[in-house]
Amino acid sequence: MKALILAAGVGTRLFGDDDKASPKSLLRFAGKSLMARHIENLTAVGVDEIGLVLGYQEEEIKAEIHAIGATDKVTFFHNPRFCEGSVVSMWTARDLLTAGEGVFFMDADVLYDPEIVERTIEPTGITSFPYDREFEAGDEPVKFMLEKGRPVEFRKVPDEVSYDTVGEWVGFISMTPKFAKAVAKQTEKYAIGGDVYAPYEDAVRDLLLEAEDGIAVGVDITGLPWIEIDFPEDIDRAEKEILPAIAD
Repeated sequence: MKALILAAGVGTRLFGDDDKASPKSLLRFAGKSLMARHIENLTAVGVDEIGLVLGYQEEEIKAEIHAIGATDKVTFFHNPRFCEGSVVSMWTARDLLTAGEGVFFMDADVLYDPEIVERTIEPTGITSFPYDREFEAGDEPVKFMLEKGRPVEFRKVPDEVSYDTVGEWVGFISMTPKFAKAVAKQTEKYAIGGDVYAPYEDAVRDLLLEAEDGIAVGVDITGLPWIEIDFPEDIDRAEKEILPAIAD
């Protein structure tokens, strides 16, 4: 299995108008960057080839990859359009997505218990999405919704659908080779002539809702500590709540 990490974004919700701030993936917790943690956790589950989509302040991230001795594991994908939507970043890594192997996808701005990675890749032969049933309601969390085990919605503001399970999506996907290829094809529709400012979740949602039953499953990781870092208060919570829980 290969891995794909998106780390091209500017992070304006966290840094505001500071165009010299370091990328979110270089935020350090207990002296270790998020990026270093990702590489370490992926290596621990047997991933030895990692695609990294870069754009904003990419030389800083490359320097971190070199500093942690992971240059031989990482292939860089340059996204010159990083100020557009994340769907463009996903499409930028189309060569990796269409290589014919499973892909463990992840956002770069998440601090998490490594067990979440282990649980997400555990289902074999099917694409899987980890979700947390204990989440704060509102328009910010991306909701992963299921009806009798089938994904029926995947977005921040969901359509009215019948469902029996809902949780906040963690930001990871364990993709089968077939699903990864489909993601590459679907993101192209957005990146070339479509809504270039869309999040990649829109393209993934298209596939989930249009495909036959059995294309994907949810993985309940409720109770495991994690946080997506989008706002300044998220850094404080990551340091005071999430990191100690991971260390335990």
